[in-house]
Amino acid sequence: MSMRRPGVWVGIALLALATTGCGSGFSGGGTGARDAAPPQAAQQKAPQQENNAGQAVQSVQQQERQLVRTANVDLRSDDVLKAIGQIKDRAAAVGGFAGEEESTKSSGSVTVRVPSAELDKVVRDLASVGEVTRSEVRSQDVTDQLVDVEARIATQRASVDRLRVLFERAGSTSEVAQVEQELTKRQADLESMQRRSASLKGQVSLATLTVRVATVPIAAPEPEKVGFFGALAGGWDALVTVVSVILVGVGAMLPFLVALGVPAALVVYLLRKRRRVTRMNEAG
Repeated sequence: MSMRRPGVWVGIALLALATTGCGSGFSGGGTGARDAAPPQAAQQKAPQQENNAGQAVQSVQQQERQLVRTANVDLRSDDVLKAIGQIKDRAAAVGGFAGEEESTKSSGSVTVRVPSAELDKVVRDLASVGEVTRSEVRSQDVTDQLVDVEARIATQRASVDRLRVLFERAGSTSEVAQVEQELTKRQADLESMQRRSASLKGQVSLATLTVRVATVPIAAPEPEKVGFFGALAGGWDALVTVVSVILVGVGAMLPFLVALGVPAALVVYLLRKRRRVTRMNEAG
């Protein structure tokens, strides 16, 4: 087989890429695709590259469940700035670091990132910084997301490698341009997937802890009322609101009613009196 063929095999390979996506190779079931296959070295390399996706999935599945952990804590402290400093010190002591921070004399907040395995310990230690009025720890399982991303990365990397082989074998300027365009696109997709994977792994390895500090206890949100009594309370609140609105409207209209009602009543009185006088004169 010739090492360099006209644009036939390049066009077939690009068409196979476009129609089968990242997970398929360039050698399809048709005879044309087999005849237009890359050299022997590339053929030997392809099966190994295609196995990367399965290996990536297996390696992630063999690990523990991948959890993104977050915590929110409310503290009461007489010295807000000192408390925030102690929170950052405790994060640094376990290998973490501080992120966003804002504070005033009466209140403040700080967000720190700590190793996920140390999150519970850091949350417990906050009791020595101030009075804990609320504590909430949550976990989100992202194992499936990470498995999917890693599999896509392995498949996309194999696709990029095959395109590089095609690029080296391209003979004409048009072939080079076609392969280079597709290679650039797939390389960008690969880098995007790698950034997504790095972001997920970072969230798994480092938990996010947000602490709000105030000199007075931070009011917890009222629980939502449900069921019959919740509906009854909601209806009563609505009735009180409607009555209040009506009373406000009446109060706003009262000055106008007085200003217009008194003269109108006087006119009615005079008219009635005049009619009585007229009737008495006619009767006399």
